[in-house]
Amino acid sequence: MQQPQKILVIRFSSMGDIIYTTPVVRCLKEQLPGTEVHFLTKPAFRYIYEGNPYVDKLLLLKDTLDATIREIREEQYDCLVDLHSNLRTAIIKLKTGLKSYTYNKQTIKKWLSLKLRRQLLPPVHLVDRYLKAVAPLGIKNDNKPIDYFIKKAYNLNALLPAVHAGGYIAFIIGAAHFTKRMPNDKIVAVCRRLNKPVVLLGGNDVKENGTYVADVAGDKVFNACGSTSLDESVFLVAKADAVIGFDTGLTHIAEAFNKPIASIWGSTIPELLGVQPYKIDHSLVAGVTISCRPCSKYGLPKCPLGHFKCMKDIDEKQIVDFCSQY
Repeated sequence: MQQPQKILVIRFSSMGDIIYTTPVVRCLKEQLPGTEVHFLTKPAFRYIYEGNPYVDKLLLLKDTLDATIREIREEQYDCLVDLHSNLRTAIIKLKTGLKSYTYNKQTIKKWLSLKLRRQLLPPVHLVDRYLKAVAPLGIKNDNKPIDYFIKKAYNLNALLPAVHAGGYIAFIIGAAHFTKRMPNDKIVAVCRRLNKPVVLLGGNDVKENGTYVADVAGDKVFNACGSTSLDESVFLVAKADAVIGFDTGLTHIAEAFNKPIASIWGSTIPELLGVQPYKIDHSLVAGVTISCRPCSKYGLPKCPLGHFKCMKDIDEKQIVDFCSQY
């Protein structure tokens, strides 16, 4: 097989799914010397690949699919790697006529796993599922973590109170859906039991939650939700002694820095999507076994049964004991 000289890799969303494409891009660049590797995503997720040395060019999805297709044709790629596998990428492949290598989503098995609450898919990580798509190009897993490159040097003392200078635990309390987040009082209980200062991280959507937790839990907890940029939040994660987080993009990005991670799961389960912590030395996956879990693949705005036991019944002690080791 002749080595392609120019490859386009596509993944439009979301943050967690895109961060897990980084090993694929790195392996393509390193294992196919001289090949140009480009990446196409939505403008909202450009930050994941900005500054990534394994990408020669970053393309952004345009207002119309036809405009995106025109740009792809102009680049004259040898082949395309489709790591999204949806209707839009199918149209792109059809209209460009490029030789393509496509990620198998196994949509039906995922749907049946959710409906039957049985694990019908092997617990293979999403990175390894992605890598199967490029195996025909001779690409092998280099068994290294995901990549995220912090955009600039930040001053830790400018971002945090002095009490956190001696070390802290980063607690990522944001997530896209309610059923992926612990209730505020549960977060307070965990923070109170931790033996180190805590920095709460998340976006504006959980800023009020963070304010409540910090007010109730006391001075050891600092609320950085909504007051730091994503890149600053990643920097704070990279400097933490350990990380606690829900099923959300920033928790997955933390894996790039090989931090001990306590990954907390409510209505979703990592095995279904293959997004358990990847290539890190120390991790804890916390979740309870109940008959109604998982109730969703991506999370819901409220508990369908009203009890929310999947989060409320999680053992706080296992999280605290894990973090206390670091």
